[in-house]
Amino acid sequence: MSAHILVADDEKELADVLELYLTNDGYTVHKCYTGAEALECIARENLDLAILDVMLPDADGFQICKVIRERAYYPVIMLTARTSDGDKIMGLTIGADDYITKPFNPLEVVARVKTQLRRYRLYNSAAKREEPIREYDIRGLEINRDNHKCFLFGRELQLTPIEFSILWYLCERQGIVVPSEELFEAVWGEKFLKNNNTVMAHIGRLREKMGEPSRCPRFIKTVWGVGYTIEK
Repeated sequence: MSAHILVADDEKELADVLELYLTNDGYTVHKCYTGAEALECIARENLDLAILDVMLPDADGFQICKVIRERAYYPVIMLTARTSDGDKIMGLTIGADDYITKPFNPLEVVARVKTQLRRYRLYNSAAKREEPIREYDIRGLEINRDNHKCFLFGRELQLTPIEFSILWYLCERQGIVVPSEELFEAVWGEKFLKNNNTVMAHIGRLREKMGEPSRCPRFIKTVWGVGYTIEK
């Protein structure tokens, strides 16, 4: 999936060059020439990285970086013609991830973009692994793995451990059709044998406890010949 990158610089030729190089590398570029345009883009788009010129005609990159850091953690690379250490320290202090002094080689900028995106994605992946989801709320169906409780529209469902595990597995894969074989092997930890109706029987009991009509259930849907799903 293409990363979305904001390029905010009032030097149009430079912004155009960066757009060309980044686009050639497969990125989607949102080019802005003023601070106001950049702020609109930040509010409107789901960005993955921002490249900000420190000196824009109506704002400076430091102010825009502060706005980004109030709402997001994606990488920010600052561009400037000034070479003082004070500017660099200021940029890094308010949350910028990298600092490039003009003039520069556009290929260097692309390389730094790749480095920052790689670090950001690795960090996010690690954070997701460290903090697995412990609770789901799907249209009034609430299930919590920590206290092993499940509520439907505020009413607690008295589920067996097997029923809870089936429902949790389907919630984890919301929007995906889970084959009966996979569901059985994940919940029971045994190899699935042909003509095993165990999953179907437990799904039936789950639907009864949830007050679900078997022909038109609201939550656990049957995909005939494939398996079961909880739709998004």
